[in-house]
Amino acid sequence: MNIRNDWKLDEIKDIYHKPLLDLIYESATIHRQNKSYAEVQISSLISIKTGGCKEDCAYCPQAARYQTDIEVEPLMTVEKVKARAEVAKANGASRLCMGAAWREVRDNKDFDRVLEMVSEVNDMGLEVCCTLGMLTYEQAEKLKEAGCFAYNHNIDTSSENYENIISTRTFDDRINTLSNVRKAKLSVCCGGIVGLGETDEDRVKMLHTLSTMEMHPDSVPINALVPVEGTPLENNKKVSIDEMLRMIATARILMPKSIVRLSAGRNEMSIAEQALCFMAGANSIFAGEKLLTTPNPDFGVDMQMFKTLGLTARKPFKDSEEEVLQTSEHHS
Repeated sequence: MNIRNDWKLDEIKDIYHKPLLDLIYESATIHRQNKSYAEVQISSLISIKTGGCKEDCAYCPQAARYQTDIEVEPLMTVEKVKARAEVAKANGASRLCMGAAWREVRDNKDFDRVLEMVSEVNDMGLEVCCTLGMLTYEQAEKLKEAGCFAYNHNIDTSSENYENIISTRTFDDRINTLSNVRKAKLSVCCGGIVGLGETDEDRVKMLHTLSTMEMHPDSVPINALVPVEGTPLENNKKVSIDEMLRMIATARILMPKSIVRLSAGRNEMSIAEQALCFMAGANSIFAGEKLLTTPNPDFGVDMQMFKTLGLTARKPFKDSEEEVLQTSEHHS
C-alpha cells in the first residue's frame, strides 16, 4: 500500500468532491487492502479534570468564560481512574484516553498524579492515551516513560479558519506540541472537528495538513460538532451524514495505514449511518456513556451493533508490531 506524504491540495479537493458512492467505493477498497478492515478499535474517554479552562475554543463547554451547565471538577484520584479503566476494559476497550481541561501541562503535583494514573492503567494492559493541552518535549518524554502509548492533540480545522475558533493559542502551537509528541516516540492522535462553520475548502486544507506530515498521525479522529448551549457555536447546524462520510473516506484514501476514528457526534447516528462510516474506512470508535462532556452510545448498544455488522474489537498494542514494519517500509 503506497503511503504518500506529498499530497497536493487540488488532488485532495478532487477526491473530497467525487460523487459520494464512488468516493465510498474507493475508500472501502483501500480499507479492505488492510487485512483487518473489520476490526474496530474501541477507545474509552475519561475527563480526569473537567471545566474551568482559560482557553476560548468556541466549541468547548469547558471554557471558563462561557456559561454552560458543566460542573467544574478537580483532578480525579488515581483510584477513581483505575475503577473507570476496569469498567472500560471489561467492556472491550483496548485504549483508555484521559482528558484534562488544561491549556498546557505544568510540571507540578497534578502532572505527577497524571503520570501515576498512566502507569497504573498501562499496568492493566490497556493502551493509554492522554490529551492534556500543549506540552514540551520533556513532558512528552515523562509520559512515555510512565507508560503512555499515545497523545491526542487535534488541529481542529484549517490553519486559515483556526483563528475564527480559538484566539488563546495559535495553530503553530498545536503543530509544535505534535512534533514534541512524535519526537518522544509517542503514538500521534490528531484530527479535527467538522461543523465549526468552516467551508469545504477548510476541510480539504485540514486533511492536507494531516496527510502531508512527515509521518501520518497514527490515529485520526473525525469529530462532528455537538453544539452546546452557552458556547459561541451553540446555534451551528448539525453536520449531515454525507459530510461525515466525505471526511472519513477522504482521510482513509489519503492516510491508508492510519486509524480513522468516528468520534463525537456518533450518538446522533443510526446504525445504518455508522455502518456506512465503517465501510468508508472508519476503524475506531469511542465507547462508553460520555465523550468528555457530551453523550455517547453505551457499550451494550455498541456491542449489539458490532454483532449486527460483523465487526470485531481490536486488541491493545496491535500497532506496535505493525509500526515497526511501517517505519522500515517508510525508510526503505
